[in-house]
Amino acid sequence: MSTWTTLRGFPLPIRLLVVNQFGVNVGFYLLLPYLAGYLADDVGLSAAVIGIVLGVRNLSQQGLFLLGGSAADRLGARGVIITGCALRTVGFGLFALSTSLPLLLAASILSGLAGALFNPAVRSYVAQAAADRRAEAFALFNVFASAGALLGPLLGSALLLVDFRIAALTAAAVFAALTVAQVIWLPAQPVTATEATVWQDWRDGIADRRFLAFSVALAGMFALQTQLYLILPVQAEHVTGQPVAVAVLFVVSTVVTLTLQLPLTGWLHRRVSRGASITAGMAVMGAGFLLPLLRVESAPPVLRLLPVLAAAVLLTVGVMITQPFVLELIPAFAGQRLTGTYFGLFYLVSGILAAGCTAAVGAAVGSSAGVPPAAWLLTAGVGLGSAGAVWLLRRGGQLTPAPAATSAGVS
Repeated sequence: MSTWTTLRGFPLPIRLLVVNQFGVNVGFYLLLPYLAGYLADDVGLSAAVIGIVLGVRNLSQQGLFLLGGSAADRLGARGVIITGCALRTVGFGLFALSTSLPLLLAASILSGLAGALFNPAVRSYVAQAAADRRAEAFALFNVFASAGALLGPLLGSALLLVDFRIAALTAAAVFAALTVAQVIWLPAQPVTATEATVWQDWRDGIADRRFLAFSVALAGMFALQTQLYLILPVQAEHVTGQPVAVAVLFVVSTVVTLTLQLPLTGWLHRRVSRGASITAGMAVMGAGFLLPLLRVESAPPVLRLLPVLAAAVLLTVGVMITQPFVLELIPAFAGQRLTGTYFGLFYLVSGILAAGCTAAVGAAVGSSAGVPPAAWLLTAGVGLGSAGAVWLLRRGGQLTPAPAATSAGVS
């Protein structure tokens, strides 16, 4: 079944949000990969100040995921999604229109807050609207997100030939268009009334030891995904001496996702439990990072790239196996009323731990020309360790959904 046929099989709200995810990644990657260079070369900020500007954006997003998830539960996901896209429109517009540090910090805060709002809200909306087709819906998300993540930097690099401000305004325009589309076509979902306070909701989530263990175990997924933008490009350029090798990694990763995600998810959904799929996916991701340890220095550049390229492919395949079932399983822990809160808590916990893992990998790389063996062993250990942790949770019956949720396919 083709991607478009699958997409048309879903109701309009899910189709809109899947296309929205494509637009979100186009707009995001159109701007963010080039922001540091702009702040250094055009604005003249020091490396330390640039780190603060970018760090504020990350902190605003990672630290407020739980707030965005709770807002989706209590105010309705539709309004939170629209607000998030509108805030990113303003944030990216500020990057284009100002070079003063206070306004640049404000732009970073707004763009980070935007992600903290619409990321858990979108996934909560899809989880409720897709019902028993959640894994398939989240697989579509991955396909369109990957396509947007590839197109965004290509469009951004072309617009940078004109001016960074044009690229930033284009990114803002993308989010403005998404905001308008959601206002017009995205229907509201019913909100479950409750007398519990937000703090009680958070306390319930934090007290759910099964879910916290699950979130900690899956931090490795985010940490390893980040390496597609960190050590894999560094090693690809190092072994070939050609910057174009980095583009090859991204293109191959995207093509693999576009062609294999839906049939792979469908096959696993019919034949393998969610817990087993997640375990296998993390193991594949981790094992892939052992391949660059192969000694091929004396080979031609194309052959020297193969272990790195194979690692990128296995990372992509592992994400394709793992991610749809992780996102499908979160609502099973949450129950219907706290779906957004649990998505927010999941992204908060796993995101913080993943940031720590990424920092450790960066420290292992240090100032080396290429990527040293210690970094490859560390990333492989993260993936295989996560696989082992999920296996233990599955073996101990900790991946059983909440009573109100379906138990199909869980073991």
